[in-house]
Amino acid sequence: MVVGVCKVILRIDKAFSLKEKRHIVKSIVERLKSRYNASVAEVELNDVWKSAVIGITCISNKSSHADSMMANMVNFIENDGRAELFDYTTEIIYVD
Repeated sequence: MVVGVCKVILRIDKAFSLKEKRHIVKSIVERLKSRYNASVAEVELNDVWKSAVIGITCISNKSSHADSMMANMVNFIENDGRAELFDYTTEIIYVD
């Protein structure tokens, strides 16, 4: 079993309140969940207006598939336009 983990740091310049930020982040999270069938959640910077950190995980039987899924999700976030992808890191974990 292979677990893919991705941490995505977003800048949200269009948000001028926590309510606006949460609306944007929640929409991105829900779209990722429904499109890619992955576990996605806001994991850090919950009370900061202009920034968010999203955690993404997926499970597969091949590392290439998990890596491809995470790359597709990162590309989806980059092309979304509501938030700027500031940075991201990925990790593949092998579980016996």
